[in-house]
Amino acid sequence: MTIQQHPHVTDREAHFVGGGIASLAGAAFLVRDGNMPGENIHVYEKLDVVGGAMDGAGDPDEAYLIRGGRMFNYPAYECTWDLFESIPSLEDDSRSVKDVMDEFNEAHPSYAKTRLMREGERIDAGEYGLTRQHRQSIVRLLITPEPRLGDTRIEEWFDESFLETNFWYVWATIFAFQPWHSVAEVRRYMYRFLQEFPRLHTMEGIDRTKYNQYDSMILPLRRWLEDRGVSFEYGHEVTDMDIVPSRTGRTVERLYCETDSGTETVPVEPSDLVFVTNGSMTDGSSIGGMDEAPELNETGASWELWKSIAEDNPQFGNPSVFADNVTETKWESFTVTLHNTELFDHIVDFTNEEPGNGLVTYLGSNWLLSTVVAAQPHFANQPDDVKVFWGYALFPDREGNYVEKPMSECTGREILQELCYHLQCEERLPEILDDVTCIPAMMPFITAHFQPREPGDRPDVVPDGSHNLAFLGQYAEQPRDVVFTVEYSVRSAMTAVYEMLDLDREVPPVSKHYREPGVIADTVRAAYR
Repeated sequence: MTIQQHPHVTDREAHFVGGGIASLAGAAFLVRDGNMPGENIHVYEKLDVVGGAMDGAGDPDEAYLIRGGRMFNYPAYECTWDLFESIPSLEDDSRSVKDVMDEFNEAHPSYAKTRLMREGERIDAGEYGLTRQHRQSIVRLLITPEPRLGDTRIEEWFDESFLETNFWYVWATIFAFQPWHSVAEVRRYMYRFLQEFPRLHTMEGIDRTKYNQYDSMILPLRRWLEDRGVSFEYGHEVTDMDIVPSRTGRTVERLYCETDSGTETVPVEPSDLVFVTNGSMTDGSSIGGMDEAPELNETGASWELWKSIAEDNPQFGNPSVFADNVTETKWESFTVTLHNTELFDHIVDFTNEEPGNGLVTYLGSNWLLSTVVAAQPHFANQPDDVKVFWGYALFPDREGNYVEKPMSECTGREILQELCYHLQCEERLPEILDDVTCIPAMMPFITAHFQPREPGDRPDVVPDGSHNLAFLGQYAEQPRDVVFTVEYSVRSAMTAVYEMLDLDREVPPVSKHYREPGVIADTVRAAYR
């Protein structure tokens, strides 16, 4: 990056394109660590709500919706905890968001007893089933430098039998890896979470928020920012920007926003800052209903903007690698709201898992269905007599076992019928689904960040020669950290703010638990189970 002499931070403006957690975190770091006045910060979001993938919406009458659920890990997530230790909770402003999380997880520790099921029977998921050849492939992966892996796929690195082990089913359904995804990303995950390797099947190392992440994290962060004057420009879709090259680098001079009233132009001074979330895992999402299947969209605003600005700036990455193969990047989730709690109670009894314990995957499912029954209530406005659970499937284009059509073509009702088949309660379908609502969500880019890629496909957070532009989120390159995590987005925001303001502060390093002798010993023992 070319360092220029800039006016005092109070005379500069900051523009965030996209209203996900990366932008919210970046705005918070500008205020908290950069001493920028909140009124100088503007967040442009095409929707009428911020939070991005950390969403949660609805009410007991119209039904709830969460497109996904974020999991957390206290030995890691260094930047996330740094941020949320300083954000007051909504329930008690004398306690931070992290304080509330700590208390909740102490009272509701994760311990999955039934991580995998097949035909109604619990499988001992702790028996990973790795052979000598599988272990050798893992070791070979760990010692191979990432650049040498290139765009190698998981199915090209491991043999077919590895993809049928209990270890793979546990791993794939926790992190949402597919056989055709990047093996380089698996390598990063193994290093980042090696301390969790022996207990992946119990999910003991996973921590959660008290409610869904929107209620527990996004709302208090948004309130903190609003209290400091940060402006949120809803209904503003940034479609393009003028980036002017010069001998010393590139400078953003103008943003173009589409709004209900037409195109708006936002001038950007050379000393101002622009932060762009390039690409989004929930962009293009389509929501169905109890009697309506969601549509499949194959484009999204964040991807189109990234393609536009990268066309003449190759150092801004290669968005097509991630955005142009929806067949490989999509999967579908569903949220179930129950006034009649018979199905909810049946899942708890059938799986022998109390709400809040973890994730149950049904291996007999052609769709590879999984369900998550969170501790109740899962929404701040959820009544005691209403229950909510969430589920997803990694293979939505396969025909169901019970419903003879792909999940991608199914209504919420049909998804529940398929689930009830695997829960062995399909004979009670009419009464068990009475006063129950299932909202499916098709997400065409939900695992785009796992696509096979090569160095340079993701731009640096602050590209070389950039005077006032930084990239945030899952598609900005950060060595050693792992995508599909809140931490990756927050880390990108902290990195961008500290570098752009040239702050005398260090971004917390990625922890190296893989170097601890005890972690190594426990991992080796687990690999032989």
